[in-house]
Amino acid sequence: MEMNTILPPEPVRDDVLAARPTLWLNPLYRQQAIESSALPISPADVQRARVNWQRLAPLLVACFPELESTNGEIRSELVELKELREALGYCAREFGNVFIKADSHLPVAGSIKARGGVYEVFLFAEELARDNGLLTDGEDIRKLATDEVRTFFSKYSVAVGSTGNLGLSVGIAARSLGFKATVHMSSDAKAWKVDRLRKLGVEVIQHEADYTAAVENAREIADADPTIYFVDDEQSRHLFLGYSAAASELAAQLDERGIKVDADNPLFLYLPCGIGGAPGGVGFGAKAIFGDDVHPFFVEPVQSPCALVHMMSGSQQLVSVYDVGLTNRTEADGMAVARMSAFVATVMREMLAGVFTVADDDLFKLLRIAWTTQHQKLEPSAAAALLGPRFLVRHPEGLRFQVAQGIEDKMPGATHVLWTTGGSFVPEEQFKSFLDRAGSLS
Repeated sequence: MEMNTILPPEPVRDDVLAARPTLWLNPLYRQQAIESSALPISPADVQRARVNWQRLAPLLVACFPELESTNGEIRSELVELKELREALGYCAREFGNVFIKADSHLPVAGSIKARGGVYEVFLFAEELARDNGLLTDGEDIRKLATDEVRTFFSKYSVAVGSTGNLGLSVGIAARSLGFKATVHMSSDAKAWKVDRLRKLGVEVIQHEADYTAAVENAREIADADPTIYFVDDEQSRHLFLGYSAAASELAAQLDERGIKVDADNPLFLYLPCGIGGAPGGVGFGAKAIFGDDVHPFFVEPVQSPCALVHMMSGSQQLVSVYDVGLTNRTEADGMAVARMSAFVATVMREMLAGVFTVADDDLFKLLRIAWTTQHQKLEPSAAAALLGPRFLVRHPEGLRFQVAQGIEDKMPGATHVLWTTGGSFVPEEQFKSFLDRAGSLS
């Protein structure tokens, strides 16, 4: 099939193929999609994930003392845009409320991946201990942090394929419990993330190929060794559900501020997307709580819009960015993914409102603006979310979405949540280089 026939002749196809920033609306997006019995996951699964997090909380405090103040919850602040709102041009009434959900500053791993990676590793540890008689019903789960159990865990290894932040999350979680850990990283991985992992005692295997190849290699090695547990970013329900619990956290924070989410006060989420697990999980969790009153949008680099090209194609077989002539080259390393998760594609097929894309230069400019105006320290990939309201309120496709949803007169009461996914763990020297690059673009 020729590249120019993979994507249908939609209004934004030329922009996508030319790697120009644009907004694509999902034609399959529909109301009450989360109620479909055909989905491989359900709102009840999200509720079980919340219960699991609560059960694991004492163990999390035992492993990560910084969580004592939150009683073992891995949570981030909801930050109202003030100076940054003006800098981004969001002061007009139609922009409603605008917040940052600062997963860029999550404890333990410094990124949204703490929600998924820590959750899956700790669930695996609990299951392994129960299966081997090291934890029985009614016993204090903090037993898993004792020397006896840690010695047992040291016989096992946890592996993952990653461009960076998931590897950090899984590596930190695994080492905290005594597991060996191996992170298979793609050629896009940043040196500082590799160095941080190695200092934690994590084995890092770097592959010349891209993220998809790194994951495939990691999976193949783990399949051949029963002592290796593989955290599969392409297929993992545990990762997805770990992320999904963030939606209840957001709901509580909005409620604390007296912010309504209903038919007259819609909620928009802007979620940076790599393979799709984190934004898909958050989006699904939000749909489970807010139903049709929340509209999740993914954001991807112009050269790596794997979710956009696959979902826009309408194909049942995964379509990669290479299939449409894009390069998958981006400074947003966590988003340098050529092919999205098939699991996420299935779950979000009718629940994803759309995808907007951003150019790398804009990521650095946004990063600098966020730092100089409101002291938000972000990675390039995390800065991607900041343009969401502009696309929805100003772009022709955003205006078309408002009309299609019947909300064009309700935008002043809307709430926009810009999900910033990583940044606080970036070394100062590396962050300065981000700022210097942004300065050279001004």
